[in-house]
Amino acid sequence: MRGAARYGIEHEVALLRADGTLADFTSLRYEEVAAIVAELPEDPDDRRDLRIGDAGIRRKRWYAEGFERFDDDGRLVRFDPKGIEIRTRIHDDVDAVTGALVRDLASLSDVAGRHGLHPMAIGFNPLRSVYPLLPPLTAFELAGQAQSPEERTAHLHMVTYGPDLNLSFPDAPTDPATLADAGAKLTHLSPYLVPLSFSSPFRDGREWGGLSARTSLRTGPRPAVLVYLDPSDPLQVSDPTLTRHAGIPAEVGRIEFKAFDACPDPALYAELLSLLTGLLRDTTLPGRRTTPDAALHRRAAVAGLDDPQIRAGADAALSAAAAALSGEPEHTDRLERLRVRLDRRECPAHALLTRHRRGEPVAGLPARTPAPG
Repeated sequence: MRGAARYGIEHEVALLRADGTLADFTSLRYEEVAAIVAELPEDPDDRRDLRIGDAGIRRKRWYAEGFERFDDDGRLVRFDPKGIEIRTRIHDDVDAVTGALVRDLASLSDVAGRHGLHPMAIGFNPLRSVYPLLPPLTAFELAGQAQSPEERTAHLHMVTYGPDLNLSFPDAPTDPATLADAGAKLTHLSPYLVPLSFSSPFRDGREWGGLSARTSLRTGPRPAVLVYLDPSDPLQVSDPTLTRHAGIPAEVGRIEFKAFDACPDPALYAELLSLLTGLLRDTTLPGRRTTPDAALHRRAAVAGLDDPQIRAGADAALSAAAAALSGEPEHTDRLERLRVRLDRRECPAHALLTRHRRGEPVAGLPARTPAPG
């Protein structure tokens, strides 16, 4: 992909109650989330870059994220929220888009705090691994599931939290072959990239033995990357999906990386956006996959950058990105920070585990008695 990139971020957050307990689909009511969103500002100019959707739930940069239930006639009868998603407009540089996210996250924190809730970034529900489809899906819902692989697996996202990091290249071709190749390249590289973001070491109320419960459950059944084509272009058939038709003109040519864990520090998103920019500019890396390597993602989810194969793949990707962005200090400085993380084999999950093992409350889990020694 040639030329300058433009960027957008979609960032999912969980919500904690004032006592530190997680407010998830078992206890969080749609009315609670809607009351928060109602107090946040609506800007009609957002609609140039952000899709609203049929239900109107996404009218703002903040909206309730969850799972909709319908009766047999297609009427919405229930909305189970899992948290709130923040979407930025499209920006011309990485600092601008991460700055917008930081400001919108601060606004959300202020408003949510008045409602007794606090946003928290973590990759996986630390208490529950499964969102039960109860009552069973109706005929209308089953028909909706049959429309795409993503609809079939949509319920999985109720226990996961992550970002969509969006890039587009206005000066690059937007033909289906070029865009699909870019998506296939990032899909191939995904298991080597995602350990830099891992932030979900807890599952079912305890440490689960790895660094990303989200990656272990999600990537494979769900896509690592989506690319958005003009509605007149043919789609590539795959399961999970790689190519999708754009819903608004601003989406045409968008490359959306979906496999990172939600990051507690938006500065890490800036580093990852520079990494993705360099990888999409790179012309040397050969690997391509239409669908994610689920087994390799699960392997990465456990050992992260301690796995020699995963670490070697991450090193090669980072080196290629740095070469492609040579002479662009705004990117290369961020890549150098990622290099430090890689050399230390570091991800956000390690800090969460350290706090948990000290007996501190963390990520919606209560304080515990530290292990002896």
